[in-house]
Formats: sequence, C-alpha cells, structure tokens
Amino acid sequence: MDDNILEIIKNVDIRDWKKISVEFGDEFFDVSVPPQTDVLHMKRMPCLTHSADEISNALNNPVGSPTLPEIIQSKGKPVDELNVCVTVSDITRPAPYSGENGILLPLFKIIEQTGVKRDNIVIVIGNGMHRPSTLEERIRMYGQDVVDSYLIVDHNCEDMSSLVLAAHTKRGTDVYLNKTFYNADVKIITGLVESHFMAGVSGGRKAVCPALVNTKTIQKFHGVDFLEHPNATNLILDGNPCHEESLEVAETVGVDFMISTTLDNKLCITGVFAGDLVEAHLAAFEAMREFVQIPIDVPYDVVLTNGSYVGRDHYQSVKAAVNAMPAVKENGLIVMVANNCDAEPIGSREYKTLLHLFKILGPDGYISILKHPDWIFTKDQWEPEMWGKPIRKVGEDGLIYCAPQIPEEDFKIIPGISGHDFIEKDQDFGSMKEKAAAMFQNAVTYAGHHPRFNGQKPTIAFIAEGPYAIPIAKS
Repeated sequence: MDDNILEIIKNVDIRDWKKISVEFGDEFFDVSVPPQTDVLHMKRMPCLTHSADEISNALNNPVGSPTLPEIIQSKGKPVDELNVCVTVSDITRPAPYSGENGILLPLFKIIEQTGVKRDNIVIVIGNGMHRPSTLEERIRMYGQDVVDSYLIVDHNCEDMSSLVLAAHTKRGTDVYLNKTFYNADVKIITGLVESHFMAGVSGGRKAVCPALVNTKTIQKFHGVDFLEHPNATNLILDGNPCHEESLEVAETVGVDFMISTTLDNKLCITGVFAGDLVEAHLAAFEAMREFVQIPIDVPYDVVLTNGSYVGRDHYQSVKAAVNAMPAVKENGLIVMVANNCDAEPIGSREYKTLLHLFKILGPDGYISILKHPDWIFTKDQWEPEMWGKPIRKVGEDGLIYCAPQIPEEDFKIIPGISGHDFIEKDQDFGSMKEKAAAMFQNAVTYAGHHPRFNGQKPTIAFIAEGPYAIPIAKS
C-alpha cells in the first residue's frame, strides 16, 4: 500500500459509516461510505412479469411496420427460397437472447412458421471491430439450442472479400457492409437499447453501423471529428454525428424488421419493441430515457461508480467514467471499481499500446496526435480518447481505478491511480471480489479524507447503476 494513502486511512474510523451494495460483474459486495454520501439510483423500471408473452405480443403487433410474416410474404419469391439474416450483439452487450424468455427462439419460430427453411437462416454477430466470438460465449449469449440449430458467423470488418459497397453517406463515407446481411432477402436486426456515450442511445441502427461495416467506416464513426462533437454524448440524437451517420447507413441498406429490449441494471427485461427501424427504436429510446436520467442539484466533490456488466475490460469500463462526469465537480474525484474478467482484462494489443501513448502524452497531447495529418487511424484509438474526457475534468490523480484482475505492473500504462495502491502487496484474498472490495473500501476512505479537500467533508455520491445511469444537472 502507498505510504501516503496508509497514513490517511489508518486514522479513519468507519464504524458509523453506512453500508452500500456495489455491483461487481454478476455479483455484489458491501462497502462502508461516509454518512453524507448520496446514493443515486435510476428510477425503478418494472420488470416484465411474463416476458415471453410480451415478446410474442411485440412481434405480432409491431410499431410502424407490417408483421414479419407479411414482410416475408411480400418479397416476391417463393418463401422457401428466401434467405433471412438476423444480426445479434456480441458478448459485450447483455441482450436477452437465449431460452424461452429470450427474443431469438420466438423470432425464429415465426420466421419458420411462415415457410422459411431453417437452412436459409443465418445469424451474423455484429462485432464491429471487437474480437471474434468464442463457442462458450455463443452458448452463453444465444443458448445451446440456437448454436446447435442455426449457422452463426462473426462479422469481420477487415475481410474485404466478405463485404460489399453499400452506401455513400452525406459526410463522404464509402460504406462497405457485411455481404451476408446485404444479400439477404429479409434483413432483421436485434439488440439492446440503452444510453450510449457516443451515439446517444444503443441499438437500432447501430446493429448495422458500426456493427456490420468495414474498418474505415468504423474509423470515421469513431474519429475525432465525431467524438469531440458536443452532441456526441448520452441521450442526444438531434445533431449527433454518430447517430446521424449510423441511421443514414441503416436506412440506405434497408432493414426489414427490428426487435430490441430494454433492461434494468439486474438485466431483467423491462420492455420489448419490434417493428420499423426508426419508429420502434425511438419508442424504446423514449421508454428507456425516462428511467435512466438521475436529476442532481449540483455536482459532487467525489463520485463513486462501478463498471457493472459492461465493464468486462478496461476498454469497456470507460463508459462508467464518462457517465459519472456530469455528477462530479471540476478537479473532483472519481472512484470506480470494475470486474475486468475478460481474457484480456485491459483490452486488445492495439488498445494497450494506444493507452500507453495516452498515459505519456495526456488527453490533449493524445488528441493532437490523432489529428496530425500523418497519423494513421488505429483500431481502438477512440477509447483512450474517451478516457480523456473524465481525466480532463478531474486530472489523472483524480481518477482511482480498482480492478483486481489487472496486474499491478500493468498500471504503468493505465491513466489514473491504481487500486493496487490501496491494498498490501502480500495480502491474501479468497477471491477477486474480496480483493476488489478491499481496494474500493480503502479508496473510498481515502477519497473522503483526500488532502485536496483541506480537512473539509467532501460531498459524495454513489452511482449505483454505474454505466447505465445518466446524472443530469436540474439546471
């Protein structure tokens, strides 16, 4: 443990502090926080009591669209000759696909009852630039029965032989699209609708772009001009270049039908929305937005948050840090914990290299490099750029990142203060959860008595739902 940190926390009595429950992947642990801590919760989104019935109802009563059987029968060729492509999310999105209460089996049942042959149905995983899926991930996400019964392929944004030129956007992007999806007679997209810190909201059109497009299109979507735009943020669609580019591509390519869900922070289905690409997606967005916003009067000195399900690696955990920004004061503190349980707990090789560059140059220096005319766009460059947003607000020493799976020596390339600084090097823990709890508890204790507050009690907030909640100032 860092000596300066130890000196501060060893004299703090936390016996009268209140307990909070902190999400750590699929689990929770308790920590004590100062009594003045405000716990910020999203509005309670009621879970569907009969999700299978609601999925069936949404498929049979689509928003702004004919029913799926009507769409299939309108294609002008024998139904048993039709090819159907269904896009799905990868492991980074907890969409409820599998089982009788998931969206895939009832979707496929309707398709096949209409007369489409099972052999003519293909599932394309919309990886974007993420790594290919594993068999274990496919079984976990889509269910053993789906994996055994249907052809499933990963999208490969770098394999130009698997892509076809499909659109030229108003912003000058030549878009190459997954050939299997493009050539399908019936194009169906699926996914999860939640807030998105670049595109405003996930799901819908994003299942096409960036999920199924070529590398250069994804680079444009994640480029500096798009991401540094003030409207490229949570819950904003109008004037958001990421949203507008994505929607233009999806509309140009043509999507016959979509089905998406909304979830609460425990991954319980709260809504099912099927039908037209635009209308059904906007219906899901409006339903979701009401619940994820958390009004706050003024920002706090210290904000505590967590990576939740999405924080499977450092790359994905940035969403929680960015979403915490509206709640924290300039030069405040963000303390976060994440269950970076992925095989690569930091991220890809490219991401680690870029993150190291960001660590050396700082947020503004990193942006300058990305804008340089000689810079060649590199896979995953956008996530260090997004880390720059909270770092600019609180400073590198204002972010404490607790992730027990990341080795201590690897924190030399990671911005912020390492959670390893808050535990003894030779301390033995029974599990990663216990180690994370110790890191986070000591970091919270330290933050509540940080020297930058000059002996005053800081105002503190805990964002219970981590990357899913959006604090918004009432003003």
